[in-house]
Amino acid sequence: MEKITISLIKADIGSLVGHGRVHPDIIKTAEELLQKAKDEHLIIDFFVTNCGDDLELIMTHQKFIENPEIHKLAFDTFMKCAEVAKSLKLYGAGQDLLKTAFSGNIKGMGPGVCEMAFEERKSEPIVCFMADKTEPGAWNMALYKIFADPFNTPGLVIDPSMHSGFSFEVHDLFEHKKIRFSAPSEIYDLLVFIGAPARYCIKSVFRNSDNEIAAVSSTDRLSLIAGHYVGKDDPALIVRSQSGFPAIGEILEPFAFPYLVAGGMRGSHNVPLMPVSLKDAHPTRFDAPARVVALGFQLNNGKLQGPVDLFDDPAFDLARQKCNEIMDYIRKHGTFEPHRLPLDEMEYTTLPEVRKKLEKRFESLG
Repeated sequence: MEKITISLIKADIGSLVGHGRVHPDIIKTAEELLQKAKDEHLIIDFFVTNCGDDLELIMTHQKFIENPEIHKLAFDTFMKCAEVAKSLKLYGAGQDLLKTAFSGNIKGMGPGVCEMAFEERKSEPIVCFMADKTEPGAWNMALYKIFADPFNTPGLVIDPSMHSGFSFEVHDLFEHKKIRFSAPSEIYDLLVFIGAPARYCIKSVFRNSDNEIAAVSSTDRLSLIAGHYVGKDDPALIVRSQSGFPAIGEILEPFAFPYLVAGGMRGSHNVPLMPVSLKDAHPTRFDAPARVVALGFQLNNGKLQGPVDLFDDPAFDLARQKCNEIMDYIRKHGTFEPHRLPLDEMEYTTLPEVRKKLEKRFESLG
């Protein structure tokens, strides 16, 4: 059986008023381009959406991951949408398109990429998570809880097909290295690294019993590509569910706790992560709280049935209320840590420009 690949590729190519919304004309342009690719049988199916100011392209095909044709399709779509954004004088038009000459792979060019390939099961539910105003490490806590914490995921204890646990591929974004940890046996070693999400990010999760792919995230850091601050990374994540993987309820459960992530205003603050429906995925107050949406799809021979807007549920109302309480509390810190990020992380914002301006005024203490 030929593998189905799902590719979730996103980019901020311009926002309608500030940094919160994708213009309807951009969504329409992307849909037209992907429909043409579907008609030409380059892709099987697609869904275009947005989280905040990020245009999200969800595509299925049979060309495996990192395929040049699929990546060029995404790149060309973003470039055309950037032209529309510029014609509309949208803010940050083409922001994430750091390189404008395609060289076979969109990775490292600015847009975020997460892809996985697998043989479709008898029933193949997946969840696509998309976040705005935060960084790739924002998935670390959720992925740990989903795939390694039995208090969150009882299936790790009571489901024989999950009892052997899962392995985590962790990327060091600064040194461009990777390491793999097996849970539960290496949980403590794993936590040493993923507890520092600005540098170490969970890229992929695999089932230990057969090394089957379970989840994959985007780990692209714009500031490390560009060499200066150009906006937060706004990561994406794909998680497979049920029948040997965590249930939908187990996958969503970590987001009932609005944990703190780096992002918010000017990408320079710690803010809570708020689970929202698509209609509320447009941060305004202090570019925060950071938003996360969860779209559920049922795959059927590569066709995307759905989506189901999974956070459009009053069960997450308390999490949203808590987010607002946390924002009230943490905002009163103003420019002081821990609301503002630590200095080492501020190196990847606009702070170095301020320091350079003032460096000649610093005097030796003696």
